[in-house]
Amino acid sequence: MLSLSDWITTLSLVFGGCCSNAITLEHITSRYPNAGVLITFFQFLIVSLYGLPKQFTFNNPPESKHVENGLNGVVSDPKIRRRSWIPRLKNRRVPLLPYFIQVALFFVLSTLNNAAFAYDIPMTVHIVFRSGGMIINMILGWIFTNKRYTTRQVASVLVVTAGIIMTTLSASKPKTHAAQIDAPHASLYALGISILALALILSGFLGLIQDWVFARYIAPAQAASDPAEQSSWQEHMFYLHSLALPLFYFSKDNISTELTRMSSSPPVFLSLPQSGPLAPYEAGLVVPSIFVYLLLNTCTQLVCVVGVNRLTGRVSSLSVTLILTVRKAISLLLSVAVYGGQGKTEMWAGAALVFIGTIVYSTGSKPKDKTEKKD
Repeated sequence: MLSLSDWITTLSLVFGGCCSNAITLEHITSRYPNAGVLITFFQFLIVSLYGLPKQFTFNNPPESKHVENGLNGVVSDPKIRRRSWIPRLKNRRVPLLPYFIQVALFFVLSTLNNAAFAYDIPMTVHIVFRSGGMIINMILGWIFTNKRYTTRQVASVLVVTAGIIMTTLSASKPKTHAAQIDAPHASLYALGISILALALILSGFLGLIQDWVFARYIAPAQAASDPAEQSSWQEHMFYLHSLALPLFYFSKDNISTELTRMSSSPPVFLSLPQSGPLAPYEAGLVVPSIFVYLLLNTCTQLVCVVGVNRLTGRVSSLSVTLILTVRKAISLLLSVAVYGGQGKTEMWAGAALVFIGTIVYSTGSKPKDKTEKKD
């Protein structure tokens, strides 16, 4: 169970990082709608680099410190001593096969979600589809794992989902007749909706697999955990992103093309701090402006992923989805505030439903929850 300090830290990472990431993502995709794969690649890359140092150790394997010599008893082996200076991967709590399954699902749904912007899917519609994961999660859990949910749980999830839909529909209504004329082509828009729907279903299956992995491998290890071992969320975060990096090889042409297009964006001057005799002179770099947003998007994604992975494995997938749903509601309101639009009665009523449903779920469902893991 998460302590109060853990909750504060984790929720700060989730809401701060993820909401900021949504703002930068909208800025990039509104100008480069085909940059979804490129954005996904840089996000996976930075998360992998962040987690890489935590996966290696220089300590000797327990069985490699000594070997038995028939003449002189137990002695040290020089070859093994040399091996002790070579870094090795830490022991995993989860075998590679479950990771490969999760990686395949996670890579596909992440790519689909970002690629949907190329089909004229507005950010508001994008958010509402990704926020519908609670219903999918609950249905799949009921069908495949025989989970049973209390009336309060079901009602709370329905209230939160209704609030998200109300807020999104209110924000996405065209204000003028000209906006209606510029609506995306029906077939293109329908294809984008289908992509988001497929990603949503895959996300539900990923949640089920993560619950199974937690029950099968993580929970028993935590019961007899070694303080020297890495946290399960750090291991999960690293392998889920790093194992997917080779898959981007098949999209190298798209990534190269989008980088070339972005390099022609208006330049911006980034000043560098100076000290000493060079202080009076201004120094800096001139870079394409969109690269600044790409860097911000990549860094905020890292913060977001760290926060989400701190939650995953400690609470049920339904609880994770619920928290992320609230985060998406806030991202939606920020999107309207930053990129235009006025808060309407329906929008604020929807936001109120989201928070009411969240409070009801978190305060009233835990004592009756017998089938899910403890939060």
